[in-house]
Amino acid sequence: VGVAPEMVVTCDVDTVHRLNDIGVISVQAALYGRADSETCSEGRPPSELANTLCSQDGTADVLKRRCDGKRVCEVSVNVFGTPDPCVGTFKYLQTNYTCLPASQSRVCRKLKQSVTVHKYYEGQVISVYGATYGRYDQTTCTYRRAHSSMYSLMTLCLHSCNGKNSCIIKVDSSMFEDPCVGTYKYLEVAYICELFCSYIFFHPAET
Repeated sequence: VGVAPEMVVTCDVDTVHRLNDIGVISVQAALYGRADSETCSEGRPPSELANTLCSQDGTADVLKRRCDGKRVCEVSVNVFGTPDPCVGTFKYLQTNYTCLPASQSRVCRKLKQSVTVHKYYEGQVISVYGATYGRYDQTTCTYRRAHSSMYSLMTLCLHSCNGKNSCIIKVDSSMFEDPCVGTYKYLEVAYICELFCSYIFFHPAET
């Protein structure tokens, strides 16, 4: 089943670049720079729009690390632009992404929780889209906790869960590095359940 692509363009360097949809985000491509003379051109002199071969290396990697596997992702445009890929050219941030249907599991620190496959069919296994550990809002996992104002996230690779029927993840600082000391953190995992197929080859009997 094909997934319709989305595109977000942010012109102002002091603006937050926001991706969101009903599924989880999968970044396909991203550009910080300029690829044409029309995008984000209003009120700009021709000299700032002439260079249409301007792009900063690693932009897509940054967006993937920050956004893949999340339902909503906000990135300040001013994190890009160092070094400036084309001095004197007015640049913009453009992200092409798809939204994938997925389940999410959110675990508060110092708890154990199993990321379990809902077995609609026998033989389903986990496939992780993305995982983050840290905090990016003031409401998640805050029951009986002090106000947390520091936001920091660490993107995780949980490929050890892939291909399993269930996966138990202990959420504490002994497993993960601490991206924001003194802040109460949580683990968020986006995953799907795929049908695992095995193949058996039958050889003809010798006659």
